[in-house]
Amino acid sequence: MSALLELTSTLNQALAQRQIEEGFRILEQRTGELEQFEPQQEASAHVVLCIAEWVDAGYSDHRLIESLLNKFSAEQRRRLSIAEYLLLRMAEAFSCIAKEDADSAISLLHFVIQAERELNDPRLMVLAHFWKGRAHRKKGEYDAALRDIAEARRLASRLHASNLTAQIQIQEGWINFQLGRPKEGLRLLDQAEAALKSTDDWLSLGNIESARGRIVRRSGEYAQALHHFDKAARIYARRYSNHRNLARALVNAAYVKRLIALQLRKRIDLRARDSGRVTEEAEPRGASHSRYIKLCREALDQLHRAGEIYAHHHHHGGTGTVLVNAGQLHLDQGAIDRASQEGVKAYELAQQKHDHILMARARLLQSAAENARVEEQLEDSDLAVHANLARQYAEEAIALAKHTENRRLTAGAYLARGNCAANDFFQDWDEAKQYVDLAASLIGIEDRDHLWEEMAMLKSRILRASKIDDTLRAWSEGMLGEKTFQQVTEEFAEIVIPKVWMREGRKVSRVAQRLSVSPKKVRRILRNAGLLAAGE
Repeated sequence: MSALLELTSTLNQALAQRQIEEGFRILEQRTGELEQFEPQQEASAHVVLCIAEWVDAGYSDHRLIESLLNKFSAEQRRRLSIAEYLLLRMAEAFSCIAKEDADSAISLLHFVIQAERELNDPRLMVLAHFWKGRAHRKKGEYDAALRDIAEARRLASRLHASNLTAQIQIQEGWINFQLGRPKEGLRLLDQAEAALKSTDDWLSLGNIESARGRIVRRSGEYAQALHHFDKAARIYARRYSNHRNLARALVNAAYVKRLIALQLRKRIDLRARDSGRVTEEAEPRGASHSRYIKLCREALDQLHRAGEIYAHHHHHGGTGTVLVNAGQLHLDQGAIDRASQEGVKAYELAQQKHDHILMARARLLQSAAENARVEEQLEDSDLAVHANLARQYAEEAIALAKHTENRRLTAGAYLARGNCAANDFFQDWDEAKQYVDLAASLIGIEDRDHLWEEMAMLKSRILRASKIDDTLRAWSEGMLGEKTFQQVTEEFAEIVIPKVWMREGRKVSRVAQRLSVSPKKVRRILRNAGLLAAGE
């Protein structure tokens, strides 16, 4: 047996037992043999696929696989047997997954699976279906992903490969969660952890915690979700200081901190409003504000670290996700221009990889930024431009989300479009309600996270506007109830003056001039509406 064939056999045995540290030690000791690897050596395709599986387990990165694949010339490939050629195609498929080219990976793996009779290798079929399912998952094609993953698990169970089955269950649990079955997802994750907890497979154990964090986050349990993400980051860091999955855990933790910060900000604003201390900027003060700022800074720091890791791997999708999350934080804090710039950069990165999910998320950020400009009430000409851009980006996000089976992404896009319809420029409440209903049909009954909250807020805004429309309609028909004409006039002023104030750049003097009323009355009505502080 050649040295490389012996190495492959040893590594495959360690992988089957999930003895990851042992495998890494062997690989590091025999780096020289890999550097001197030549395609004409015995079982060369077996060697390359074995190394691909170890890269999948966390060793080095896809550049190692590429360096080995590049050694095979077209002439050398023609000399391979059918079985060896298919092994090489398998390694190429994994390289495509690692380089974010899911379409090419799916095509290659489909070809390998179709040639199953030539291979007569059950374990290879498990791996082919497993990787193909993951490629579909990355594209948001969850039904196709589950079919392949379920087939991989069925084949693995026939081989009595418990550790391999556990690997597959992690992916199966995640896909079940995406398909709206969180309890089944958690059950599968628990089973996988039970099989792997005695191993040193830190990457898989970290993936389990990370997946749990996402499932818990959707139920609105942000503190518990953050606990899972922090735990995942600690597990990854035991062995992988620069692994992409560590970056993903940091991004997820940052995202949750942003959601916690938003909840805190709402409470701060509510207390300030109740105490009559609301200013035009609603600037909070005190310990709560300090905690809000601290959470935002921590989130940005984690995103910065994640960005460094993704840059090291030249991972466009990860970098784009960092940009979108940072943009959301900047937008929350009023930095609209910066948020918009982050959205543009994320969209450009996503386009390069034809990543519909990231493209949609980038457009949602851009739509939110343009909508924020509308809420700031710029000059009328600019207001129309920003309102229409917000609508355009939201509609593009809807179209992009529909290329996937990501129901929540589509729901978020519908809500963004509904927010555009409900903004101060369009105020098309019927259209806004239509998009809320579309979003509601996609949000699960167990979902109680930020998306559910956003939907509830938009519903409330539509309801308030509808009541105003009903009131105006009743007045136009002479139905005043027991109110005097003076009372009706006063109520009408309370409806109109805040709207005009917003459109006139929040300038009291301009409202007074436009409506021919006293500045004193304008201030009184704005204070009653909670839009001005008592001393203003």
